[in-house]
Amino acid sequence: MSHIDEIPGPDGRTIEVLTGGDPDGFPLLFHMGSPSAVAASAAIDAVAGAAGLRYVTFSRPGYGRSTPRPAPGRYADDVAESLVVLDHLGIGDFVTVGWSGGGPRALACAALVPGRCRAAATLAGVAPYGAAGLDWFEGMAEENLEEYHTAEQGAEAYGALVEEQILPMLAATPDQIADAMGGLVTPVDKAMVTDEFADWMSRTFNHAGAQGAIGVRDDGLAAVAPWGFDLADITVPVAVWQGRQDAMVPYAHGAWLAAKVPGAQPHLFEDEGHLSLLGRLDEILHDLKQLAGL
Repeated sequence: MSHIDEIPGPDGRTIEVLTGGDPDGFPLLFHMGSPSAVAASAAIDAVAGAAGLRYVTFSRPGYGRSTPRPAPGRYADDVAESLVVLDHLGIGDFVTVGWSGGGPRALACAALVPGRCRAAATLAGVAPYGAAGLDWFEGMAEENLEEYHTAEQGAEAYGALVEEQILPMLAATPDQIADAMGGLVTPVDKAMVTDEFADWMSRTFNHAGAQGAIGVRDDGLAAVAPWGFDLADITVPVAVWQGRQDAMVPYAHGAWLAAKVPGAQPHLFEDEGHLSLLGRLDEILHDLKQLAGL
């Protein structure tokens, strides 16, 4: 049974935390995508519990009930938030998964706290903006092209786009989710949007917009900014999971990460998309435990 709480964060801020899975299991820190906020999922809770993992996730600053930062942060800055959460829960070593925009946060944990992060997996995770040898935009749906090109223009322009285009999507009901995401959802991903999945995604989207545009704005700005750490510094085991039927984070991002993260184990699929990879979560967690020697 999952539980949501609010804990003290850095600089007098508050962090909203969700825990679940096996309460006596090895800790799994799950970094959700962009945009998102904590929302209980019976399916994720069950898969984590069956894997013998204690599931921990949190709403990043500006999402849900987590206090915004005074200024937008980098992906590396979410490691500090992560450690505050883990320390509050009495957790030392952990493994981590990052989905979509959460992928760089999982890699940041691997790079910056290798003494505690035993292994990491990036799941349809974005690659660094402007990375050498990667056309970052090729294969993205039109919606993402417009969004990130606007984020390049800075906080004011991007914040206005979030207000106009993204906040209405975040208000979608379960039966509106697939249509609200438009061209971002490929056929294999649309098939993933069952009643249970749509209900969970609607709740995480709805809650992500609880404070308006600020959480989404800061996430988008982080995506087109330097990450604040070097992938070459990663020494812990990493798995990269990516599907070619992904219109949100193109396949080339996963292939690039698999080639550039030292020792990365690639799991690259022709028939998976952005959402559908979550259907492999039991496999992903089993692989992650093996990488961590658990």
